[in-house]
Amino acid sequence: MHYTAPSTRHRDGLLARLGEIVRNVRSERGLTRRELAKSARVSERFLAQLEAGDGNISVLRLEDVAVALGCRAADLLREAEDAAPRERLGIVSLLGLRGAGKTTIGQAVARRLGVPFVELDQLVANMAGMSLATIFELHGEAHFRRLEEEALAQFVKGGGPAILATSGSLVEDVGTFRLLADKTRTVWLKARAKDHWDRVVAQGDGRPMRGRANAKVELEELLRKRKPLYERADAVVDTSALSVDAVVEAVVEAVRKPRP
Repeated sequence: MHYTAPSTRHRDGLLARLGEIVRNVRSERGLTRRELAKSARVSERFLAQLEAGDGNISVLRLEDVAVALGCRAADLLREAEDAAPRERLGIVSLLGLRGAGKTTIGQAVARRLGVPFVELDQLVANMAGMSLATIFELHGEAHFRRLEEEALAQFVKGGGPAILATSGSLVEDVGTFRLLADKTRTVWLKARAKDHWDRVVAQGDGRPMRGRANAKVELEELLRKRKPLYERADAVVDTSALSVDAVVEAVVEAVRKPRP
């Protein structure tokens, strides 16, 4: 049997993605490099090389690091091998009402693909130097919409790669939605109104029902109103009957396909 060794480019790319995944997971766990090295019983120098994608990586020591992170070496390697090439991924934007899972799914997909996760609302808040609540209170919705479009325009100039969570109402702003559709790959995280409601309640978020006796009915009407807009997304993933892991897999599969 003839064996062909992996190309140097493939190997180096795999090591770089593996290092970034380890670095991202460590950051998510709130661990310093020193803390992780101590827990995994490896040197900080080894961990620094691993995260930088440098040198030859011992499988046994990689397993020690993985266990310290709460996973297995095989999981890290699979994520690194499966990661979409950065230059082709671009920006993937997640659409949907509050409770669609844009943050939970977005963070998981970003980790799986080894790319940053970004929330557009946070970009707006950073640009304004104040919270969204303060923006609405002091300047109103129209000002927020202008900031949202400006923040998006600046972000898409970078070209990604990234997973971007958008506000549920963005699709109602014609100009901003057109920009999003033109410059990013859009995925609607579809769910039934009941699922949106139950997820928000489970998160302890009382905003949807505060001061609204018919909040649940209003949510159903809002979903009906925005559904035709959400359906314009490049891909639709129905989250109502799927586990979080299954939704993540479906989104990853969707963004790997050629754009319609």
